[in-house]
Amino acid sequence: MSRDKHLPLTETVYYILLALREPAHGYLIMQKVEEMSAGQVRMAAGTLYGAVENLLKQKWIQPVQSEDSRRKVYAITDQGLAILRQDFERMKHMIEVTNAIMGS
Repeated sequence: MSRDKHLPLTETVYYILLALREPAHGYLIMQKVEEMSAGQVRMAAGTLYGAVENLLKQKWIQPVQSEDSRRKVYAITDQGLAILRQDFERMKHMIEVTNAIMGS
């Protein structure tokens, strides 16, 4: 099985997709990413919106209806979820191999 050309995902993209398992607006995405990464990944608004534009073009996320018309809300698509799972499996395999060679 050949690897998808989009893998590996960047850490930022990985966390954005993971954050969008539940619909969220930009500021909430930034908060979730920082929280999930234990403060290791902090994004400026420009970085986030550049990533969002790319993820929309790739159809990995999509806009969804929001009660607040002032905020754009996004959610991960099935395609985005599939690429997220593929990268997760890739990383899991790397950890298993490393553990087998180096020990716990």
